[in-house]
Amino acid sequence: MLKRLELENVGPAPRMELNLAPRLNLVTGDNGLGKSFLLDVAWWALTRKWPRDLNPRLMSGYQARPTDIGSPACLRFTVEAVTGSKSYESKYSPPDESWTGRPGRPLNPGLVVHAHVDGGFSVWDPARNYWKKKGDIDVQDRLPGYVFSAEDVWNGLEVVVSQPQGTPRTTKVCKGLLEDWSDWIKEGGDNAERMTRVLDQLAVQEEPLAIGPVRQLTVDDIRDIPSIRTTYAAEVLIVHASSALRRIIALAYMLVWSWSRHVSAAAQLGCDRARQVILLFDEVDAHLHPRWQRTIIPAILEVMNSLTTDEEETVPVQIIAATHSPLVLASVEPHFDEDRDRLFHLDIRDRQVHLDEVQWAKQGDVLNWLVSDTFGLLQGRSLEAERAIEAAKALMDQTGAEAVAKRDPIHQELQRVLPGHDPFWPRWVVWVERQAAQQ
Repeated sequence: MLKRLELENVGPAPRMELNLAPRLNLVTGDNGLGKSFLLDVAWWALTRKWPRDLNPRLMSGYQARPTDIGSPACLRFTVEAVTGSKSYESKYSPPDESWTGRPGRPLNPGLVVHAHVDGGFSVWDPARNYWKKKGDIDVQDRLPGYVFSAEDVWNGLEVVVSQPQGTPRTTKVCKGLLEDWSDWIKEGGDNAERMTRVLDQLAVQEEPLAIGPVRQLTVDDIRDIPSIRTTYAAEVLIVHASSALRRIIALAYMLVWSWSRHVSAAAQLGCDRARQVILLFDEVDAHLHPRWQRTIIPAILEVMNSLTTDEEETVPVQIIAATHSPLVLASVEPHFDEDRDRLFHLDIRDRQVHLDEVQWAKQGDVLNWLVSDTFGLLQGRSLEAERAIEAAKALMDQTGAEAVAKRDPIHQELQRVLPGHDPFWPRWVVWVERQAAQQ
């Protein structure tokens, strides 16, 4: 597990520190304050590779650089594995334009999956990507990880593999969602059952998903395309599904593919399976209707538990997820365990970005979350309605002719921006009537 992450002179703040919980970690904050950046740094700390270094087709995941190139920059982190925990420090070398640190074999963090906001994924598999021993020497001659663009997830990933002697060759390391899932459906094996179960767990109760037949898209396109059945359509090819459904299907596929390929590779190599799994998830609420936002985190917890648990053992799972949604936080209230879970918030104070651990407190309602310190809105209304009500509240503290002069314009604005059943009306009407009686 990733226990601690500290950044100095890197990113939007002079210094940031995360002391992470072993199960669920949620990061909130306004746009541009560093949520996605923190997840990329977490991925690097666990794998020692920046996502875009492994796949230049990505539009994100670039190597982090110092905020002030003239000052020392440092990344510190602590990783816990089965063999214990170890702390690392890496400093930026401007002449080398890279992060330097302790040489040699790093600690094995377990299986790591990073869901990017643009639909891409990164996977680090200890069976397929970890250093291996040749005699008493640790050698990094395996692929350093698998980084998928959104297109790679659906159509397959090819990577260039170096050869001890000769020209590097291109090899396909993943067939992609369309081909793999079609094959699984036709085979009717374990992975077909896993995909069905995971999709069932991720879907909301009111909108269950069922697996449909495999079809061809056109006469000229001979690829087999899986289909799904929904409450409103008997058969929809997954390439025609909504953005939300495509993201859910891609998530289900990458989780099933990552775990099943890891188990298969571990068996083939005669090594132990991963003893822990880390899921990094950027903007977990992206594309999702509020009904789906309200279930996505509890569903992922259930999926990861069922996917990695068998008769032999239960594999612990750590989730680090960024979100903009108050519904996501409301949804975890029944599940949040302060001993195993944490909430973090990025905020601007004194013109600087600060990363704080937030004391967990149930808000009981999405609107309460919206106006809490975690999201920082004054009201859950439109901006115009908020301004009109704040002006009305300020007026209600005034007396005299000036208050009378402002009353009618503010009343007209309230009528324009508020519905007739808004709870502010009774308070305002009582005040207006008192003012009229005093004239």
